[in-house]
Amino acid sequence: MDREFLIDLFADFGPVTIRKMFSGYGISADGTNFALSLRAGLYFRADGVTIPDYEAEGSKPFQYSTRAKTVTVNSYWQLPARLFDDSGELAQWARAALAAAVRAKVKRPKAVKKAAPKTSVAKTRATKKAIKKTVRRVGKAKRAHR
Repeated sequence: MDREFLIDLFADFGPVTIRKMFSGYGISADGTNFALSLRAGLYFRADGVTIPDYEAEGSKPFQYSTRAKTVTVNSYWQLPARLFDDSGELAQWARAALAAAVRAKVKRPKAVKKAAPKTSVAKTRATKKAIKKTVRRVGKAKRAHR
């Protein structure tokens, strides 16, 4: 699918941004990516709320193969082929995909730095003493070597 076809396809949905991605295009609205157009077809973002609709249509999740295995990406499902002829219903599915993408953003926690493991004061003191002792020993060895 080329860019112009995708722009026409989403005309009833509203303005979309289409960017080169992988072997096709990423499709987003309001800065949120909700669809992928790849050689294998058009895939919409899905979650627990929308996956039953895709299953009812006989759609499958996005899959790709590596040398070792086949990977299934359950967050993107193939758009039912019948929707390419019904731009109004396609727009409804696109809105549902955008909503699924927004829900996924909300659920995803921001990266949090891990706190340093807590150690007991006694353990910290013992470690400091051991370091001082080692530094003294190395210093003595250097002086003796001269």
